[in-house]
Amino acid sequence: MKSYFIRRLILIIPTFLGISLMVFTITRFVPGGPIERMLAQAQQAEAAMPGSHRISQSPLSEDQLNELKKYYGFDKPVIVSYILWLGKVLQFDLGSSTRYYEPVLDIIKSKLPVSLFYGILAMILSYSVCIPLGILKAIKHRTTIDNATSVIVFIGYAIPNYVVAIILLITFSSWLNIFPLGGFTSDNFYELSLIGRIWDLLHHAILPLISYMAGSFAVMTFMMKNSLMDHLASDFVRTAIAKGLPFKKAVFKHAFRNSLIPLATNFGNNISLILMGSYLVEKIFNIDGMGLLGLESVIERDYPVVMGILVISSLLFMIGNILSDVCVAIVDPRVQFK
Repeated sequence: MKSYFIRRLILIIPTFLGISLMVFTITRFVPGGPIERMLAQAQQAEAAMPGSHRISQSPLSEDQLNELKKYYGFDKPVIVSYILWLGKVLQFDLGSSTRYYEPVLDIIKSKLPVSLFYGILAMILSYSVCIPLGILKAIKHRTTIDNATSVIVFIGYAIPNYVVAIILLITFSSWLNIFPLGGFTSDNFYELSLIGRIWDLLHHAILPLISYMAGSFAVMTFMMKNSLMDHLASDFVRTAIAKGLPFKKAVFKHAFRNSLIPLATNFGNNISLILMGSYLVEKIFNIDGMGLLGLESVIERDYPVVMGILVISSLLFMIGNILSDVCVAIVDPRVQFK
């Protein structure tokens, strides 16, 4: 098993190189790069000045454009620019933002705590609710409890999380005025006491957390239910019950651990979601996290930030896949990776 995980770790290197090279190449050939965006903004600012007329030619000379391309590394071939960028990444230098004019690493560090707060809390709540609910639905299959909860879970699965966010925002923030319209904290957050800060943080987080959990909640619940029902119908569980083992012990001592295998397989894939979250949910609730940063960076053609987020998210995703294998091996001792 040790050699298997070593090989998986080594495979991260070529996988990362392939992903980053592909995205880096796309950013070089997609029309409307950061230089074009700067020129368009300069022309708009010039046209908006009193007494000025819109002009079609570039506000910069050819020499100035060449200097600008040289500054951002657009004057070199793609493969050369990629190698130079990769060399900086190995030195933990993700470059500077073409929008904020700040180091990309500093920008990501400022947004990271918000995304980690929502991501970790959403994952903990999802597993804490979905596993017991899935067990209850499996034991009470085709009863009133199972049917009633299935309706709620199916509605959550059918409606996208950003639609859930809009409905919650309109209902509980705009109409009923129970929760704030958005943001991570209130403006007077640092003037509050410790208990007041905790309450203010949770008060702002309730609606976004429900929106985050809307889709994964249904999938994980039914995954747990279906897996447990399969194991309850298996021969070894029925044999244990036939020999006099109480049903409760048969469920939790024999069927439960094996039923966790699908959830363990899916655990690692949630690692990258902890960081990125949902950019639409963050946009709706005005949460200044990694998801919103990624969305705005793509729109504004801030390619250094896009590549910086790609580096972190892709590495987390690949490490998460390895963690999924580790979780499966822990849950099921029969699994042997060779």
